Amino acid sequence: MRSLNIAATGMLAQQLNVDVTSQNLANMTTTGFKRRRAEFQDLIYQDLQRVGTNSSDTGTIVPTGIQIGLGVKAGSIYRNHQQGTVQQTENALDVAVQGRGFFVVEQPNGEDAYTRDGTFSLSPDGEIVNSQGFLVAPGITVPDDAVNISISRNGEVQVTIDGQIEPQVLGQLELVNFVNEGGLSAIGDNLYTETAASGDPIQGLPAEEGFGTILQGYVENSNVDPVHEITNLIVAQRAYEMNAKVITASDEMLQSLNQSA
Repeated sequence: MRSLNIAATGMLAQQLNVDVTSQNLANMTTTGFKRRRAEFQDLIYQDLQRVGTNSSDTGTIVPTGIQIGLGVKAGSIYRNHQQGTVQQTENALDVAVQGRGFFVVEQPNGEDAYTRDGTFSLSPDGEIVNSQGFLVAPGITVPDDAVNISISRNGEVQVTIDGQIEPQVLGQLELVNFVNEGGLSAIGDNLYTETAASGDPIQGLPAEEGFGTILQGYVENSNVDPVHEITNLIVAQRAYEMNAKVITASDEMLQSLNQSA
């Protein structure tokens, strides 16, 4: 019976839906996390009578035909890059991007990765690094005798040196954009890498056209909406239960056939 296989694909699809929802809920307090949504597609159809074929020798045409669907499959898991709320931390090296853009960090293998997590610190050498100790582009070093760090909305990093009146400019944080942000590959640790789907990184500076601005002393929260996710979880659970009932009904029908035979 086709219904057994069809309902099984439905249960597998809703299991994936629950997995994606649980990932969103687990990361609802993760800095810079972007929620995801599972999207599904119907499977191939079996034509018992093809639509548009001739139904007689006089040229009459079958108006609708008979097509039987064979279930559902996962089409993609889409990442929503909508801006999350910002939270004040009062840490001078914490920065949030208001608008589009990703910070660039250098991985230990020398390749660039991209993040919305602006939880930065200083390395033992005074370099601005992320929470994993990866260097943040363009590689700004803060002197040991700096008594105050200021980061402007356009990403310019200034420090006040002990004994000096005028602040010293150390550099400017860089941002990148992508034509298709959803095409980035998540590698964990709040980092993304580029793919053929995302396109090449478009480099720029904060506050330039097409790029967001920097907010010092804040970090961007996850854009997960708990109410929305709980609602999705309930819908997925009910859909799973209904597909399970289809399997139960199909099993009872097969049992009736066996008993009658």
